[in-house]
Amino acid sequence: MSKFLLLLIFISISLGYLFKIDLLIVNKFNVFNNIKDVYIETSVSIQENTKKYFNHISQIETLRKENDELKSYKLKYINVKNRLNLLFPKINMPDSITEDIKFTRVLSYVNFDDFTKVWLDFEKKDNSILGVISKEYAAGIVVNQDGKAKALLNGNEKSNYAIFIGDKKAPGIIHASKDKQHLVAKFIPIWFDIKIGDEVITSGMDNIFFEGLKVGKVISIQKKQDIQDAIIEPYAQVLKQSSFFIYKKTLKTKNDNKKSIEKN
Repeated sequence: MSKFLLLLIFISISLGYLFKIDLLIVNKFNVFNNIKDVYIETSVSIQENTKKYFNHISQIETLRKENDELKSYKLKYINVKNRLNLLFPKINMPDSITEDIKFTRVLSYVNFDDFTKVWLDFEKKDNSILGVISKEYAAGIVVNQDGKAKALLNGNEKSNYAIFIGDKKAPGIIHASKDKQHLVAKFIPIWFDIKIGDEVITSGMDNIFFEGLKVGKVISIQKKQDIQDAIIEPYAQVLKQSSFFIYKKTLKTKNDNKKSIEKN
C-alpha cells in the first residue's frame, strides 16, 4: 500500500472522529440550553407568584383595618343611639325630630317639554315639601299633586330650598338660572364675603333638607345694592337620573316617642 493511500485513510478516520466529537458537543449544548430555559421559566414563575402573594397579604391587611374601623363606628353609633333612647323619656319638650330617607324610581316626565319635572314611584298624601337627593347631593324637592309625588328637580323655577355658602355660612335660597344648566343662590346679605370657588351646602333651615348636603360651587357673583346673588355649578346631574332618594323630616310627638320606646 502506498504512503499516499495510507495518508488518505488516516485523514478520513480523523475527520470522522472529529465530526462525531462535534455532534456530541452540539448535543451537550442543547441539553444545557434546555436546562437554562427551564431554570429561567421557573425563576420568573416563582417571582410572579411571590409578588401576587405579597399583594394579597397587603389587600387583606387593608380590608382588615377598614373592617375594624367600621366596627368601631358601629359601636359608637349603637352607644349614642342607646343614650338618646334613655334621654327621650326625660326630655320636657313636646316634640322631637325624626328623619327618614327612602329610595324611589322615576316613573315618567310630567310634561314632555320640561325634563325638570318628573313623577316618582313614591306615596305622597300630605302637602309637606320633601328633599330629593342624588347620591350625596341635593337634587330638588318633592311636592304633592293630586295625591302623586311630583319632583321639581334642580333647574326648575319652583325648586327652591335654603342653603349656606362658604365657611361663613352665608344664607341664601336656591333658584333656577336662565340657562337651566346652573343654579342661582338669591337673597344673600351683602355684608357676607362670598368668593368664587366657595362650596354651597343645604342649611336645613327650611326643614326640606338636613344641614350639610352638598349642592355645588360658586362660579360667579352678582352684587346689588343691598343683596347679592351667586351663580352655582351644581354637583347633581339630575337630568341623567332614573332614581333618587327622598328625605323626609317630621316632628314626632312626645306620645309617639313613648310608644316607640315601649316597642323597642
